[in-house]
Amino acid sequence: MMSLMKKILSVKNITTGYDKNIIITNASFDVNPGEFIGIIGKNGAGKSTLLKSLRGFLPLVKGSITLFGKELKSYSQRELAVQIAYLQQQVEMTFDYTARDMVMAGRYPYKKWWEQSSDSDADIVDACMQYTGVMELANTPIRAMSGGQRQRVYLAKVLAQQTHVLFLDEPASGLDLFYQEEIFRFCQEMCKYGKTVIMVVHELNLAARYCSRLMLLKEGNIIADGNPGDVLTDELLTEAYGVDIRSLINKETGHVDIFTVPAPDDSRKKELIKTIIGDKHNHGKAVAYE
Repeated sequence: MMSLMKKILSVKNITTGYDKNIIITNASFDVNPGEFIGIIGKNGAGKSTLLKSLRGFLPLVKGSITLFGKELKSYSQRELAVQIAYLQQQVEMTFDYTARDMVMAGRYPYKKWWEQSSDSDADIVDACMQYTGVMELANTPIRAMSGGQRQRVYLAKVLAQQTHVLFLDEPASGLDLFYQEEIFRFCQEMCKYGKTVIMVVHELNLAARYCSRLMLLKEGNIIADGNPGDVLTDELLTEAYGVDIRSLINKETGHVDIFTVPAPDDSRKKELIKTIIGDKHNHGKAVAYE
């Protein structure tokens, strides 16, 4: 049924933010089934704000968002939880839930308040935990885990919701390099089966390799939207990030390498460095204490 849908989301001229602080201005785009979209841009560009708006967490000043042809604001929270799973940037945990408790919570949209978890729920939870590499932590309290371990548990939770759409706000934050790439690879694989993923991304090299589409934000405006090759250009990246950036194909790997060009030394920076280093150093040699 999903493959017959032309659009998952349709965003029309939305303007939104926090109270009177407008962050996103006149954004318009459509999202199709099976797309893996990375939202990129410098800190403060509006990436997380855009994602929250698409989930309905922020009121729109103007414009509209439709999900499967129906106005987003007309969905109940439970109805939305069946359609969209959202992994936020920071999750505060005040209770000693175990990893299994947390992942099982992803099944709540499918349960009445009096219903217990079924064998089917347990199978789904086990599969999600195994894939994200946290099965050995099943009975470990969340607060006793490292940041990277918690992040993988939270990812397993949103996967357990079995939604059509995944919203992930910097899911690779705090993870080892192996798990960073695993998340991107897994998202790409899910999209091949028809799931749609929209992710806030800082890892541009991974976004270039795995995302099917990128949205580049600058000061709340989408200044580029398309396949990675069209978005990750020197000119667009330099404009968006405010520093000189280069994007090159690595001849050995065939992957895109993105890097900044060092700014020329200036006298002001040299004076700042001298101040930071302090009087205990003299031309790179430590001065002994009396």
